[in-house]
Amino acid sequence: MNKILLIDDEADVQYSFRRIFNQPDLTIATAPGGDEGLRLLPKFNPDLVIMDVRMAGMSGLEALRRIRESDAKIPIIMMTAYGTTHTAIEAMKLGAFDYLLKPFDIPKLKQVVENALKASRDMKEVVNFASTPDTGDSELGIVGQSEPMQAVFKLIGQLASSDATVLITGESGTGKELVARAIYHHSQRNQQPFLAINCAAIPENLLESELFGHEKGAFTGATQLRVGKFEQCHRGTLFLDEIGDMPPATQAKILRVLQSGAFERVGGNQTFQADVRMIAATNRQLEETVAARSFREDLYYRLNVVRFRMPPLRERPEDIPMLAQYFLRKLQKSKTSARKSLSAEALQAMTEHAWPGNVRELENAIQRALVIATGEVILARDLFTGPLPALPATAQPSSPAPSPTSSPAVPDNMAEMEGIARSLFRWARKHPTLKVLPAVEKELVRHALKETRGNQVQAAKILGITRATLRKRVAKFHLEDPTPSDHSASS
Repeated sequence: MNKILLIDDEADVQYSFRRIFNQPDLTIATAPGGDEGLRLLPKFNPDLVIMDVRMAGMSGLEALRRIRESDAKIPIIMMTAYGTTHTAIEAMKLGAFDYLLKPFDIPKLKQVVENALKASRDMKEVVNFASTPDTGDSELGIVGQSEPMQAVFKLIGQLASSDATVLITGESGTGKELVARAIYHHSQRNQQPFLAINCAAIPENLLESELFGHEKGAFTGATQLRVGKFEQCHRGTLFLDEIGDMPPATQAKILRVLQSGAFERVGGNQTFQADVRMIAATNRQLEETVAARSFREDLYYRLNVVRFRMPPLRERPEDIPMLAQYFLRKLQKSKTSARKSLSAEALQAMTEHAWPGNVRELENAIQRALVIATGEVILARDLFTGPLPALPATAQPSSPAPSPTSSPAVPDNMAEMEGIARSLFRWARKHPTLKVLPAVEKELVRHALKETRGNQVQAAKILGITRATLRKRVAKFHLEDPTPSDHSASS
């Protein structure tokens, strides 16, 4: 349950917020002024404060300053009908999470509130090292007793008293953000903000604005000043996920911040200083992207001060039963239905599975099994997605013959695909240094281009990706001449 404290002296605004955020997972408490809001704050213990700037009695900026003196982590969104650059800058200097103008753009308001609540959860939920699957309600566990995970725990502990920049590498789904949050919770900055941003999820033309902010009128649509993550996160920790996908222009600005702490907002010429501890993560091989000149070598060395490699799940199979039990208890915590347990057969099947999606895939499999399992015990067949059993012959519905214009039915080749996957992983076990996914991906791209004689539009369609994504893969795997030679065409 998320709790929002709204501090505003207008009854209409209070009414509007209750209607806009009338959700079962949200509780809203209101206060008509800054004094009342400060008195209510320790009793209500909100996850987010939304506050007007101009109110009778104590101003919103003064209330913001007082809240920040006692709690630097709670996100505070400031709002006003009298927007000025000076007010926005003052609010952000005092540590506001964001700044909104009345009347509200409701979709934007909801997005800002959602972002602030996520930031609040990230800062409040403690990441512990769970040697057993039992953790408190407010804790998230990095679970594992294997040697690779013990090395991870040790390094997190060694970083507790350091402000060193950290680079976390590893495949998708291995828990890189969880480790970043563990580093934050065990650091000397754990009473200051922690903000996370996914560099691959934000369009290239908006990423600089998200990180550094922008001045009003900096570009089309920049109707008001925006403060970026570096200013919001002053004295705190900023987590840049998927930094390997960051465009070159933004890389140059990140390098400057790492070197001197200095940056400018987009469209501005005033230099700001940010005291931010940076943690970056990527599922790419940065050495390869540096060699391909798509990632700056000087930025790579700046980031690569302390480096983690999160081991994929296939390298620590002894942790799988513990992880499975952890996710089972975590997912059942809020359920009122009958408790389910894992059968020995299910645990064995999970231990033998390669888990290309890593810990995230395992959690999804447990979640699926809780829905699919018909009894109190989860069986191996409940864990993995596969073809549904055919209906009995007597129950088969009659289907009209497809018309000439209808699409042909897609054949169910799941069993064949599973057989191919098993063969691949048997092959991979004999070659421990082989990275299966990149190897298979390269071959799929090469064969798609070969099949289409270098036609990238057709190749992308076969692979189920966009042409832009295909071009990136061609560059990544150095497939610069996709047209097959006479020899390869006849083989």
